[in-house]
Amino acid sequence: MIDWDKYPLPDRFRHHLSANNYFSLKELKHEPFNYPPLYENVDWKKYFADGKPPKYIDIGCGFGWFVMDYSTQVDENVLGIEVREKAVGYAESVIKSEKLENMAIFWYSVVNGLDFIEKDSIKKIFYFFPDPWFKKKHYKRRAFDIEFLKFCYEVIENGGELLLQTDIEEVQQYHLDTLAEFGKFDYRVVGLDEPWDYPTTNKEKDCIKNSYQYYRIIATKNVRG
Repeated sequence: MIDWDKYPLPDRFRHHLSANNYFSLKELKHEPFNYPPLYENVDWKKYFADGKPPKYIDIGCGFGWFVMDYSTQVDENVLGIEVREKAVGYAESVIKSEKLENMAIFWYSVVNGLDFIEKDSIKKIFYFFPDPWFKKKHYKRRAFDIEFLKFCYEVIENGGELLLQTDIEEVQQYHLDTLAEFGKFDYRVVGLDEPWDYPTTNKEKDCIKNSYQYYRIIATKNVRG
């Protein structure tokens, strides 16, 4: 595990971005200034010591605390995806300092899809504690929708998992409803007293400290012949 006390957060960090960053580039009339780059035909040798593609992805990884800790527990490559450039810069500095050779992070808006990831290749995708976007007019900024599930389903290997966490009951129900509508994952709610062999996120630690409720789902890709 990484000693995070060595890596203070950057000053004046802005949590939310321009609304344009939450829409795919094809939906926008013009490419906005400072829009995250798109990725195509990625040369993984530039990102991982063994030159192989990732097997684990953390979507919306923020400053990368969870995903970098997780990369120290597995042998295969791990990719974080984050829409906020400043958070990515912070994570990249930690990756370099800690010499995490199986860890990389992309500044990217996942609403543009995962076409740069090989189909049926990912063991696990993590999507933890997303911004809830409470106002109904802002629901369209939620990355989690049918299209998102299509992206995930295409790249997850048979038997692989999409793991979800949130501390908002309404968002938990939204995730369940969207999974039901999509209809291709087997999924179940995971009780907080069940085994969960992953690093504890900062948001989880806050929930535990303050006795807040939070929720988990595991969705499994099972392709039946």
